[in-house]
Amino acid sequence: MSDKLRYRVLTGRDDRNFCERISAALDDGYELYGSPSITHNGEHCVVAQAIVLKGCAGGRE
Repeated sequence: MSDKLRYRVLTGRDDRNFCERISAALDDGYELYGSPSITHNGEHCVVAQAIVLKGCAGGRE
């Protein structure tokens, strides 16, 4: 049994570090789920991206 969650939402400042976290998740077997969201908190942009393990989108395994 895998310890990986089937669904995750990554959030963070819209910067290189966030992109590296998304890239690492993709390399780890996740795929993007839906469109990213972005907002501004008065100081910087904050993004969110849902990810799911490959083969688990829509509740399918």
